[in-house]
Amino acid sequence: MSEKKRSSFTGSIGFVLAAAGSAVGLGNIWRFPYLAAKDNGGLFILCYIILALTFGFALLTTEIAIGRKTKQSPLTAYGKINKKFKGIGTLATLVPVIILPYYCTIGGWVLKYFVTFISGHGIDAAADGYFTGYITQQWQPIIWMLVFLALTSITVFCGVDKGIEKISKVLMPILLILVIGISVYSLTLTYTDASGVTRTGLEGLKIYLVPDFTNVSFKDFFIILMDAMGQLFFSISVAMGIMVAYGSYVNDDTNLMKSINQIEIFDTIVALLAGLMIVPAVFVFMGKEGMSAGPGLMFVSLPKVFADMGKTGTVIGILFFLMVIFAAVTSCVSIMEAIVSSIMDRYNCSRKKSTIIVTAYALIIGIVVCLGYNLFYFELKLPNGSVGQILDVFDYLSNNILMPLVALFTCILIGWVAKPKTIIDEVTKNGEKFSRKTIYIVMMKFVVPILIFVLLFQAVGIF
Repeated sequence: MSEKKRSSFTGSIGFVLAAAGSAVGLGNIWRFPYLAAKDNGGLFILCYIILALTFGFALLTTEIAIGRKTKQSPLTAYGKINKKFKGIGTLATLVPVIILPYYCTIGGWVLKYFVTFISGHGIDAAADGYFTGYITQQWQPIIWMLVFLALTSITVFCGVDKGIEKISKVLMPILLILVIGISVYSLTLTYTDASGVTRTGLEGLKIYLVPDFTNVSFKDFFIILMDAMGQLFFSISVAMGIMVAYGSYVNDDTNLMKSINQIEIFDTIVALLAGLMIVPAVFVFMGKEGMSAGPGLMFVSLPKVFADMGKTGTVIGILFFLMVIFAAVTSCVSIMEAIVSSIMDRYNCSRKKSTIIVTAYALIIGIVVCLGYNLFYFELKLPNGSVGQILDVFDYLSNNILMPLVALFTCILIGWVAKPKTIIDEVTKNGEKFSRKTIYIVMMKFVVPILIFVLLFQAVGIF
């Protein structure tokens, strides 16, 4: 595909909102709050913010700059930097290939909950066993997965400027307004339980934001740090080819550093607000015990919280799941785009044909993932100690193994082979300032590779 024919974002605002839309997804709305609740709230957030400004910044800058410099999708971009490292492109493309089907499955769960609340049956979603009862059904999860996949495919089918950019410009501002509104409401909550103990949203805010170092062992801190680092891959969409693909659509005269800073700020604010929506509300109605719900926080604990709010809870539930749909769709669009753009560049296919191929693949494997809770059910012990089904195995492979490997090889390529100057020159080619240049060089050459090695050791059960 020639560069002249290549699509592009119409401006930096479109790029920033699309990239932020990719970054702000289920990783922020679903994963961030339950990790913050599990990992000592404020301490997790402190680790996350420090890592976002250093570790995350370095990887995000690298991938966007590689994309713009090569004007290629992830599958072919790394080979353009150095032919010996073209294998990184294969690994980077494999990540969204694995993630797409199960992301559509979870997106289908969100659609189901939204329809449950908007049809006035939110109280049913609060019942014990509702979530398990739903995902173990054979047909319903497949139907909702199909609807979510259709929303994603149509957007990608329409292209970069008419599809991805257009939907991001509409959905992202609405999403931000909803997140802020629900967060503010969450802080006004108060509840007195059966034993007469009154808990408030502001008390939940304190637990969420203020780091508590008491009774935190080195092992505890290490787990929190690794969780925060693992979350960053999810939160800013790095090591999965997405930012390389989006970077390839950025015009050469765009101020990359300014755009990257805006993406970082937008993503971090939404991640913090997602926790602010959820953690204080769960604390108010369920106490500290409810905050240890883990991955089930959004689908099991929150419906119970909404039920306890009465009629207001139904409205908040509708708005909440609507917001999660927006976040999930913009992210899933970027995941599909990373694969579609790779097929377009590697095999010279049209966007329409590439999108149809990827949609057919996501449909078939998505059905298999849905059936993983009934027809194909099994329990497999993973190297990190957890027990999982098909969705969990896909999640483990993509997030615990492949994404750290992509990031590690990228650090070797840019830090030591092509040298950081390759990225620095791309970022500053219009005379812009690279404000965190020293931090960038140190992170890419030394700090990020060491941290990723530790993360990989933890993933395979060595730590």
